[in-house]
Amino acid sequence: MTRLCTRLMMLMVAATLAACGSTGGGMGMGGSPPDVEIRTGTIEQITDTTVKSEHDKGLGAVIGGIAGAGLGSLIGAGTGRDVAIAAGAIAGVIGGNVAQNKFFDKPEAAQQIFVRLKSGVIVVVTQPPNPALARGMRVYVSGTGNDARVVAAT
Repeated sequence: MTRLCTRLMMLMVAATLAACGSTGGGMGMGGSPPDVEIRTGTIEQITDTTVKSEHDKGLGAVIGGIAGAGLGSLIGAGTGRDVAIAAGAIAGVIGGNVAQNKFFDKPEAAQQIFVRLKSGVIVVVTQPPNPALARGMRVYVSGTGNDARVVAAT
């Protein structure tokens, strides 16, 4: 039995070392990080807009449900108490969700910036307002997707 455990342990160590020595790792060709593309261009247009709030979704419902269940537990005894807890939790979830939607999930100010890159391609980035940016200004576009931002070239 000891000999079997020793052989299994040696096999696991060998497999681990082999995995550590492999190239690639999902970082691109040959295991190296991918090239970084610096995109430069000129602002063609800036439009003021709003974006939906990124406030924590569902947090109001969770807090309301917990508070409602807590208050419901103070009412009655036995089966009536269980019903009061369930009803309190349901009412709390609904009330918490309504309160969050009414008071916290308000649209936020943003800018939609159209940038003509050196390649001639127009890229549109929506980001929080930056009063330092103006039409005709040379800029860098950093990041990709939802994380893209327009930054003034200094």
